[in-house]
Amino acid sequence: MRRKTPKISIQPKHVLTFCTVICLILIFLSFRYETLLSPVKTAVGGVVTPMQKGINTFGSFLSDKLDTLANMRDLMDENEKLKSQNEALKVENSILIQDRYELDGLRRLFEVDQKYADYPKVAARVISRDSNSFYNVFTIDKGSKDGIKVDMNVLAGNGLVGIVTEVGVNYAKVRSIIDDASYVSGMFLKTSDTCDVKGDLQLLDDGVIRVEAISMNADIKDGYEVVTSHISNKYLQGILIGYAYDIKVDSSNMVKSGYLRPAVDFEHLEEVLIITTLKEKLEKGE
Repeated sequence: MRRKTPKISIQPKHVLTFCTVICLILIFLSFRYETLLSPVKTAVGGVVTPMQKGINTFGSFLSDKLDTLANMRDLMDENEKLKSQNEALKVENSILIQDRYELDGLRRLFEVDQKYADYPKVAARVISRDSNSFYNVFTIDKGSKDGIKVDMNVLAGNGLVGIVTEVGVNYAKVRSIIDDASYVSGMFLKTSDTCDVKGDLQLLDDGVIRVEAISMNADIKDGYEVVTSHISNKYLQGILIGYAYDIKVDSSNMVKSGYLRPAVDFEHLEEVLIITTLKEKLEKGE
């Protein structure tokens, strides 16, 4: 049988003591025999110095990288704060823009209210519309409880929007003058020549509606104002409808026809005014 080799066990404290004694001896010898050990120091220095230089270079590189990471972390934290501030500013800016638009809308309503100051009115907000890009038929948030009735005239912008066609307790529907089913008896304000204003949704992309049945003798120029005439059975007299554009003799060679540029922006209706006086009752009162 093979004989087991005995294990040598050395205590760590003995190793530490031995290393300490060796270090003390070397320190003593380096001071006592400094001249004799100078070549050894030089040789050791030649080996250790490059190692120290490399360690210092690596340490500096590592320190720079750690500083860079710390700076990046600070920048990321600051970027998150700036993002939060930016989102808050966007929300605040949106609110301010909305307030400005509402203020502009109220200012325009006030201007049209002053323009037709002789008529009593009720303000209303548009709450829905038909499924197209124009407000040819839309719903407002005022109804019979607010005194709204069928055939009341509706205003916005600089003039006529349309007429109330249906009334509920707290809502009403309006058909605007641009709707295909709309017909308004008009009059050129400057010449007193009458005409018929007809809605045509296909023309709205060009920003115009039709005007027909103009006298052959009428001297009409682009930009002439057209208002509701006295012979209209539902529309009150003198409300601006729009401005003449491209009036010519039509194919029948008996009358003139052309287009009107509406006085109202029918793509961006938000608030309207309803004149609470009916044409029929006004005429009876007179």
